[in-house]
Amino acid sequence: MSKFMRLLVFFDLPVVTNREKREYRRFRTFLLNEGYDMLQYSVYSRICNGHEAADKHLARLKRNLPHQGSIRAMMITEKQYAKMQLLLGGPTQKEKVLASTQLTLF
Repeated sequence: MSKFMRLLVFFDLPVVTNREKREYRRFRTFLLNEGYDMLQYSVYSRICNGHEAADKHLARLKRNLPHQGSIRAMMITEKQYAKMQLLLGGPTQKEKVLASTQLTLF
């Protein structure tokens, strides 16, 4: 039985020159096209069906890195992700929609 995983991507990319801005846009577009959702500014999350799928997406991520900056990735279980606490502010509209349909997915 596979366990749903979350792949979290944290990044800080330089955006001073035109080339850096272009690489930032390319990387962000890659994340969105790959099914990542923006959790907060420069923090993206993607749900994966098990460790193998998460490893596959991590490999794709590594093949599409920009030349400069700082990028980190973390794999956690869906159960760990669900325990995350929102300390200030409210959930995004997308999080609200996902929470309301989550029962039908699982």
